[in-house]
Amino acid sequence: MHRTLLIAMLVLPLVASAQTQWKWRDAQGQVQYSDRPPPAGVAEKDILARPPGAQRPRTVQVLPVGQAPSEPVRAAAPAASTAVERSAANDKARQARENENQRKAEEQRQQQQRAENCRNARENLASLQSGMRVARVNEKGEREVIDDAQRAQALQRAQAAVASECR
Repeated sequence: MHRTLLIAMLVLPLVASAQTQWKWRDAQGQVQYSDRPPPAGVAEKDILARPPGAQRPRTVQVLPVGQAPSEPVRAAAPAASTAVERSAANDKARQARENENQRKAEEQRQQQQRAENCRNARENLASLQSGMRVARVNEKGEREVIDDAQRAQALQRAQAAVASECR
């Protein structure tokens, strides 16, 4: 009795390994079973089962003789797996677009302000260089005409303003 049990225990793993290990769907759609791998023409998606330890075939890049690969083959980036991740990615992209639009709007507003400052500085310089009398309002609210010394100082300030605002 012990011998029979011992023999059964030794033979059982051999019988299990002799069972069919490959399962695939052929070109006619019929399921095939074998202890050998399917023929080379069977698509990877049609292989339904493999024996333990059998590896999936690797992707091979075929190049003409003498040509080096331009880039290493990279695995595709995994797609966002959940709706939450996709939503977060969409929110992040939307926020980035909004920030970029705000930055562009601010740049445009600053550019318009610089253009207006430049225009005002040039007009002030032109009026000071024209030789016409220039008057300003003092602290008391009275109108006073500037003299030549004040005109020279105002002219220097106007030239500096044009140089800084009209770059």
